[in-house]
Amino acid sequence: MVATGKKLPLTNNVVLDQATVLELIDQLRVSVPDEVRQARRITEEAGRITERSREEGDAIIARAQEQAAQMLEERELVRAAQQRAGELLEQAQLEAREVRRGADEYAAGVLIRLEGECIKALTSIKRGIDMLDDRHRPSGHDGRSEAGAIGVDAEEQVRATTRQ
Repeated sequence: MVATGKKLPLTNNVVLDQATVLELIDQLRVSVPDEVRQARRITEEAGRITERSREEGDAIIARAQEQAAQMLEERELVRAAQQRAGELLEQAQLEAREVRRGADEYAAGVLIRLEGECIKALTSIKRGIDMLDDRHRPSGHDGRSEAGAIGVDAEEQVRATTRQ
């Protein structure tokens, strides 16, 4: 329209048709508000989408933090349970060693007393054999009768068994 308008001589001004310019302005007034409204709707929609995205992102972050806290708590519980289990195992092993030591001491005491009783019994048996030997010994022999020899062999067998 400006390109087709009449030029004023000696100036850069152009004469425009008033009706055409006013019609063009009216068209712009009508079309611009629609575009402005459409731009406003797009901006509002973008704002809603951005807000929804922000809310979803916050919810995801909150869930992730909650899961991380729960995992840490579970991990701490597992670690504490493992530590307690180790302590209980160590205590049980210590108690088992004490029980074995006590049992060994008791068994050693019983065996020592049994050994003493066996020595007493052997001493008593030896005296009995010696007494029998003295009764059956003829007065001119060098010392041992046949019964005495048997008694000595039996005594040696008992001593050999005791040493093993």
